[in-house]
Parts: sequence; structure tokens; C-alpha cells
Amino acid sequence: MSENKQETLTSFQSITGIDDVGEAFSHLEAADWNLVEALSRVIPHEDAPLTSPHPILLPEQPVRNPVVSTNGFRPPGYDEMPGTSNASAFFAAALQNQNQNLNQPHIQQRFPTSQLLAQLTSSINLDPASSQNNNQNVITFNIHFNQQLYQLRLPSEATVEQLKRKIFAETSVPVCRQAIRGWPPSKASDAQQLGTRLCNLDLSPENELILVDLTEDGFMDTEQDEVAQRVDKDFTIFIQFESDPPLTLSLPGRMTVQEVKMNVFDIKSIPVRHQEWTGWPNGCDNDTTLAQSGIGLSHRFAVRSTERVAPTNSNQHNAFDVVTVDSESSTDEFEDATDFNNAEYIFTDSPPAQPPNRHLIPNDTDDEISGSTQFVENYKARYGEPCPEFFVGSLENAKQLACLRSAKERKLLAIYLHHGKSILINVFCDQLMKHESIIQTFKEKFVLYGWDMTYESNKDMFLSSLTACVSSNASLTARNIKLDKLPAIMLVGKSRQLGSNCEVLSVIHGNIGLDDLLSRLIETCEMFEEQLQVEIRQEDERAARDQVKAEQDMAYQETLQADMAKDAAKRQKEAAQLAERKRMESERAEEDARRESIRLVAQQSLPQEPSEQETGTSKIRVRKPTGDFLERRFFTNNNLQDLLNFVTANGFLIEEYKLISSWPRRDLTAIESSQTLESLKLYPQETVILEER
Repeated sequence: MSENKQETLTSFQSITGIDDVGEAFSHLEAADWNLVEALSRVIPHEDAPLTSPHPILLPEQPVRNPVVSTNGFRPPGYDEMPGTSNASAFFAAALQNQNQNLNQPHIQQRFPTSQLLAQLTSSINLDPASSQNNNQNVITFNIHFNQQLYQLRLPSEATVEQLKRKIFAETSVPVCRQAIRGWPPSKASDAQQLGTRLCNLDLSPENELILVDLTEDGFMDTEQDEVAQRVDKDFTIFIQFESDPPLTLSLPGRMTVQEVKMNVFDIKSIPVRHQEWTGWPNGCDNDTTLAQSGIGLSHRFAVRSTERVAPTNSNQHNAFDVVTVDSESSTDEFEDATDFNNAEYIFTDSPPAQPPNRHLIPNDTDDEISGSTQFVENYKARYGEPCPEFFVGSLENAKQLACLRSAKERKLLAIYLHHGKSILINVFCDQLMKHESIIQTFKEKFVLYGWDMTYESNKDMFLSSLTACVSSNASLTARNIKLDKLPAIMLVGKSRQLGSNCEVLSVIHGNIGLDDLLSRLIETCEMFEEQLQVEIRQEDERAARDQVKAEQDMAYQETLQADMAKDAAKRQKEAAQLAERKRMESERAEEDARRESIRLVAQQSLPQEPSEQETGTSKIRVRKPTGDFLERRFFTNNNLQDLLNFVTANGFLIEEYKLISSWPRRDLTAIESSQTLESLKLYPQETVILEER
């Protein structure tokens, strides 16, 4: 029925040109969703020309429709509210063609308005499936610009340039100043080319795009800049419901989609999981803010509830009907109600249906883990969804997850104690534990652990574990809870103010109302968080000290490494210098040995020096570079080599020194050494000079 209403609403808007969903919705509601009757209310009757109070949109014109498709928030298989179908476009075109000649009297007489509407509506197939084939090559674009929505339709073979020209025709923003956002990320670069065909951009049949006017004053460098400017603005959203009156909300741009849904839940009591929205742009999720979503500062949505209400028979009372429990109700009142329900079966022909097992954990369970697993499975099977998220495992593991963590990450451990013989369990589990606020509070603030104490064996196992994991006082507290107070929730926490062990902070009994239960949970959380503030501050101070110490240790290590590197470099340098000295000493020793060898050879080669009385001698004086003289007598027939050997024997190697005669000045080392001293005129005496080469 809801799909037919949506198609009727779309067709009505397409024919009349009424963009306001609320206005169109009210016309159809007044006509009990009869399209012909609703059109008759809007379009004048036989005594006036058949003209619509709003401009009729032709198929080739861009259709402006504030009701846009969802972005995936709806469950699979749900048909989204469609845009103008081919059938409704045909309806609009046909109606306008009739209007062209409708003012002629004979036309008005032959075709009264009611007949014309009936004829047109009978010729239109409003089935979306029949019009889907005609639109399979048409792509719809919902252009968000300047707080308005423009819906354009183009064939898939059209180009980006043709789309921008369509946008210019609607918004008066020139093509050169159009910045379009919302293209598929993998095709964003291709979408910047005007010649790119739309069929090559991986587009869906309906797409949400944002238009930005790139004026000199209003140019946005990035999408983040635009979001940053929108985050502090207020968004006005209009929400249309199926049966409830419309709702108008003014919300800040930093509010998320999830928070918007929670606001609707607070006002309309529609749980978030049952809210089905129409109007969010593509790509939005529950964490998207209004500023990021791409909607205008004024936007319209449609919300429907998917919650199914089971039919009830007022003539017959169900044995398992939910009874609202007041915190002040007495046990006797519940016992009377139970007896009355059971008494009804006395007057029925067939025996009553057997109630389900009242226990959630079988008797004599072997261990905690299997008992916890069976508790969660049987709880969900008996009370159904939604239900709180119970921890599956041992009580020790649940305590470690909740309490044995840092103060910032620590949570409270909520232990739900079930008893199959308690008269409060159906009300507590079917109403209180299924409430959205209770489920969310347990999920965010607690680690929830459940156990069934119906059988004594399971009760004793749990109490023993509770003594070992928490304390003997906690076990004694659980043991002393009376049956008429069960089910109950024990709230266990750990903080320095409570000591090193976990302690029971509060016990919430089952004879409590929803508001009181939520208040008790929140109050305990606030008290626990207040106790943790000192510990959190101490942890922060400890972390700061540890960070300073770590930085100091790091600086010390860096300095130590630098010093070690310097020492290593110094040692390496000294080793290199030592090796160089050894090499030089070795080379020097080798050189000295070589020189000494040459000197000895030269000394051994010297002829015997003649005495002063002998004739035919020459006295040669050799002036050293230091100014000192070497002196020796030679025979005149001794050759020049003998003189050179004499110089070499005194440590002046000919390869390092040259021997110069004074007059005429000549280099004796460059002359043939076999010539005699006599031939060289080096007699009876001569002074020669040693010079370094």
C-alpha cells in the first residue's frame, strides 16, 4: 500500500506541479488517496477552463522535485519513492494538450473535467515496473544549489557539457563557473572533461550532485572549506510522516545523521532501527554531519516507520500479553493478574498452549562459558530482537574486559540475574530491556553479563565465581536478593577509591519502571566516572612523567651514541695516524737502508787516497749546502766517477744532489763520468759545489 501511495504522490506532483510534499500529501489525504478526486480538488471543474494552479512540467523540461531518493538507509528490497515516471510525464503532456483547446465551449461540453480526468487516468499505467524499461537509458541528476534542488534527466549518451548547459538553463550559473561535486571518485578526473559521456562515469540511475558557483568572491578551494563554513550554520529540515503531522526542526550543521534520527525518536517515539528516510543524498551514513551531507540549509525529508504492530483481539486475553509494571506495584497484584490469565483457559474447549521453558540455562551446567552461551541463545529465542548485547564467556573474562583496563577505557560490569519463577521477568525483558535507550546505554557504558539462577546448581556455580572474581560481599549480595525482586542488575566497578578490588556499586531490582531504570543506570555511571576522574588525572600525570622520562632517556641515549661515535671516530683516526706513521717509518727505514747500501757501495768503490808527497795528484774541495767542506786527494788519472763516489760515500746521493764546478760553471753530474780529472781540468786543486736537485 505504501508503494502505491508513493507512486500516486509522485504522479500527483508531476501533474499539478506542486513541489511541496506536505501540500501534495494533504490534498491526497483529503481525497483518501484517490488520484482523480485529488486532481478534481486542485484543477477547476466544468464551469472553468481546465488549468492547473501550478505550472505543469513537460517531460523534456527539468523536473524539480524535493522528494529525492535515499542513499541506502532503507532495507534491501524496498522501492524508493520514484521521480516523475514516463506515465506521469505522459499524463502531464496529455493534460497540457487538452488545456490548449479546453476553453472552447464545445470541448468543455463534450469533455467535462471529471470525465477528462477519468479518461486520462484510465489510460495511464502507474506501475513502476512498466515504466522502468522506458527509463533504463535515462540518468536522473538531483542538483543541490543555493538551498534548492533541481532534478534533471538526460540520456546516458549525453555529455558533461550538455548536463552543464541544462544546469545553466535552470540555475543561470554559466558553464565556466560551474564546479560539480559528487561524481564517483574513480571517475572524478574524467568528469572534468566536457566531452565525457555520462555512460562512461559509472553513474547510478539517480545521482546526487552539489553545484558550487565559482565566483571571484565565493570560490571554494576544497570541499573541506565549504563544509567548514557550513558546520556553524543552522539547517531547517521539514519531515513528512505517513500518518503524523509534519515536523520542522532547526539543527546545527555539526549534528550527525544518527543524532537527527535520535531527535526524531525522542519526538515521535519511532525507534532508530524502524526509521526509513527518503531524501538523504548519496554517500551519507550515520556518522555524516549535516554540513557534510550536501543538503541545503533548508531541506525536506519523508520518514516512514517499518515497525510492524501485531494484531490483537480485544475479546480474548493472551496469556503472554505484556503488562506495564510500576515501581510501586505489589507482588499480589502480579499474582492476581497471572491467576486471571490462567483462569481463562477453564472456559476454552482446547487445552492452553504450553508456555516456553522458564529457565535460560539447563540444570547442572558444566562450566560458565557453555552456560553463558546457552543463556544468550535462549534469551534471544524467548524474547526476540531487539535485545541487549550480552557478553559471552566466563565472568572473569567479562570482568577483565570491563574493569582491568586503564581509567579512560574502563567500564562498569552489569550482571543481569534472571530467575524463571519470577513474575517480573516477562515485563522486565519484553519492555524495559528492549527499549532503545536501555540498549544504547548498556552498549556504550557497560559490559553486560547474564546468568540464570533458576536452578540451585547453576546459582551455586555463579556465586562461587562471583566470590572469586569480585568479592565475597558481592556474592552475599546476590544470594540475598529475594525472588520477588528478581530479575535484578548488579553494577560492579573498580576505582582507586573502592580499593584494588572490584565492588558492587548498585543493585537494581526488577520491580522498577523504565524511567527509574534509566535514571539509576545513568546516575551510577556518573558517580563511577566522577570517582575515576582522580585516577584519570593521576594516569595522565603518570603518562606525562613517563613521557618526560622517555624523552630524557632518549636524549641521553642520543648523547651517549654521539659520544660513542666520537670516541670511535677518534680511535679510528688515531689508528689511521699510527698506521700512517708506521708506514712512513717503514718507508723511511727502507729508504735509509737503500741510501746506506748505495753509500757503502760507493765507499767501497773509492780508490786509495794518495799521500801529500806523491806527484800527479789533485786536491778537490767539495762545499756542502751547509757551507762546510769535504776534502780529498785524487790522482789526476782518476775519473770523474771516483769523485762522485766520494760525494756519495759522504751521504750525498747523486740522484739528490748535483756537483757544480766553479769555473767554468758546469754540472759535473751531467758529464760522462768516465773522463779523468785531468781532462776535466780539475787539478792541481779545485773547489766544487754540492746543490740539491
